[in-house]
Amino acid sequence: NVHKTQIINDRGIHICKSIIAWLKYGKNTSPIDTGDKGDLFVGKYYVLFDKIYKREIKELINSGLSKTEAEQKSPIFIEAKDLLKKWEAGDKEIINVWKLMNGWVYKGFNKTYNDLGVDFDSLYYESDTYLIGKEIIKQGLDKQIFYKKDDGSVWIDLSDEGLDEKLLLRSDGTSVYMTQDLGTAYKRYKDNPEMSGLIYTVGNEQDYHFNVLFKVLKKLGFKWSNHLFHLSYGMVDLPSGKMKSREGTVVDADELISEMVNNASKLSSDLGKLDGLSNDEKNTLNHTIGLGALKYYILKVDPKKRILFDPNDSIDFNGNTGPFIQYTHARIKTLILKSDKDSLESFDSLLELDIREREVIKQLEIYPEIIVLAAKQYNPALIANYTYDLVKSYNTFYQNVSVLGSTNATQKAFRIALSKKVSEVIANASGLLGIDVPDRM
Repeated sequence: NVHKTQIINDRGIHICKSIIAWLKYGKNTSPIDTGDKGDLFVGKYYVLFDKIYKREIKELINSGLSKTEAEQKSPIFIEAKDLLKKWEAGDKEIINVWKLMNGWVYKGFNKTYNDLGVDFDSLYYESDTYLIGKEIIKQGLDKQIFYKKDDGSVWIDLSDEGLDEKLLLRSDGTSVYMTQDLGTAYKRYKDNPEMSGLIYTVGNEQDYHFNVLFKVLKKLGFKWSNHLFHLSYGMVDLPSGKMKSREGTVVDADELISEMVNNASKLSSDLGKLDGLSNDEKNTLNHTIGLGALKYYILKVDPKKRILFDPNDSIDFNGNTGPFIQYTHARIKTLILKSDKDSLESFDSLLELDIREREVIKQLEIYPEIIVLAAKQYNPALIANYTYDLVKSYNTFYQNVSVLGSTNATQKAFRIALSKKVSEVIANASGLLGIDVPDRM
């Protein structure tokens, strides 16, 4: 039983950077004025801040400051830090702007999640949990687990754990990522005391951060800290290179989804697979195929490995792709529709089997074991590649053994029943991967 939750980092210096840039250069515009999705709109100001910040650093270095001094004395960065202090002090004007801009972002998030078929059982906002984190840090200071430096900042020394010193609270009293992560972990366990563990699904660029977080919680004496796991996954690159949010070289999720749907539409049209469908049916099917291609291409790779995602390679009705699996499911559904449904369960269990039928049965037999193994290893790639192996095995059977053309009624009934079971397992396995399988393609 899995409880799906989203931890939303809705506060901190990064949020203040977007706010400052919008206040200074946004001219009071909104996503409604520009026609942008809310998250994309706010993201543009995050990128704008970074451009101005880098320009100011360059100017300060040219004036004789060191790089470190220039980074701290950049006027726009000082404004962002001041805004963070005002936010944490509860400044009403700043809080109102923060709520406005975050509201735009959430609307954008929700549209993307809806398009991807993603949902959550609960949401945790770090604007709530950072206060719990601050209280935990206070308790850690009282117990002398943490210590203060001369400038008032709070640290923990993890050198005995093979790590180094870690900042927990800035000298001006504002919190850092670790502050709110301590609070979030504590609240998640308090809200769900019956849970056997927490899984953090976060990219491998944060391996060090979570290593530190878990060790800090252990030093604080929380028994549940033994049941924390970082599901560290590899980054996704595109042919154009690594994506960086600060530099604006990210690929917008919505644009990628749109590209995948367009690729599916073009391929389906070229192959003539959508003849006879209405425009609405074609659009729905192309969305299903495009998203199936995107999700499968990523999920078939071990989560720890870095992925080079090529949208063109993922849309193919042959090979180890989502559309190939979806097409096989649709082919079986068409076959079942053409069959005599009344004869499906009438076959003799002593029927002599072709070697290719045996191979399909062997694949079906191991499905429960694959699910258990995938769960234990936190590895959906096992299910993805199992599904491909099942589909390959079925297609070998289908291409070499007559199903509806069999003159033996018992044999025909068995092969239809076997095909039906394969379609059920394809649909079930694909569902575990968040992939829909259509009945027609």
